Amino acid sequence: METVYVVEPGAYLQKSGNALNIMKDKQLLQAIPAKDLEKLILAGYVSMSGSVMNFLISNRVETVFVTPTGKFRARLMIDEHKHVALRKAQYLKLTEDVFGRKIMKVLVRGKLDNMAALMLRRASDYKDDTLRNAAIGLKALARNMKSDLSRDAIRGIEGAGSRIYFSVFNRMIRNEAFSFKGRNRRPPLDPVNALLSFGYTLLTNEVLSAIKTVGMDPYMGSLHEISYGRPSLACDLVEEYRSIIADRLVLKLLNQKMVKPDDFTYRKNVPGSFVDETEMKQKRPVEMKPYLLKAFLAAYEATMGGKRNYRQALRNQVRHFADFLLTPDKGYLPLRFG
Repeated sequence: METVYVVEPGAYLQKSGNALNIMKDKQLLQAIPAKDLEKLILAGYVSMSGSVMNFLISNRVETVFVTPTGKFRARLMIDEHKHVALRKAQYLKLTEDVFGRKIMKVLVRGKLDNMAALMLRRASDYKDDTLRNAAIGLKALARNMKSDLSRDAIRGIEGAGSRIYFSVFNRMIRNEAFSFKGRNRRPPLDPVNALLSFGYTLLTNEVLSAIKTVGMDPYMGSLHEISYGRPSLACDLVEEYRSIIADRLVLKLLNQKMVKPDDFTYRKNVPGSFVDETEMKQKRPVEMKPYLLKAFLAAYEATMGGKRNYRQALRNQVRHFADFLLTPDKGYLPLRFG
């Protein structure tokens, strides 16, 4: 039990011997042994006592607080990583123009190649020439990464690739109860986008945790511009995993009809903007019902820790990236669709 999610509204954590109990209304929902717990993710407003906090610190349990929609809020850090040389190399290398553009091209090409590979696989499965042609277009964009491009041009190619991909994403959905008319977020406007956004958030949090574990600064990236509060490096490195992990998981849930339209709550008369996260939670147009949220998390965990062990692969990739910053001659290759 490496990772535990607490998503039950109104739940609270209680210490009991060498374990944590997840409680609600004085009822035990789950007991978590300390020896098996590496990471605790608390969604929404889960409360805990000082003794629980001391338990988490003493057992060095990484604890992440997220909103009910999965947006990162805070992290309980046990201590600051001592690898100063790595962070120094990160700051110097990623701000250096030539190296910064080099890694941007590597990351974008990896993202484009993986999106194209997924579409080619589905094009073959469904005998769909539109998917095949879109994948060929992505491959052509990926080849442009060999050119001497500015940072803005690289970001432009990445954006163009995403537009091609999502323009045909609906053709990979084989469930007549759902449709996809384009990517939207903050907030997602339909069930498919809600599933995609939640999957991407979970993946980004995985990458962010791996980055902190190896000792890099998650807020200093290259592909995503630096902005206050944005974990730019995590946003950079998650790009190679979106299609091969999150998108495939969402498509599996939809196409195997493990998800139904009734599994979502829908609201009308939604405002065009929100004051804060609380208002967005209360008024967002579509959200997963609690039982679907739990089912999604279970499917996600099965994917990450399954036969391919994507969680370990992701951690290895982040370590490879750190090695690349310290010894650039080693190079860096994104994880490929397989």
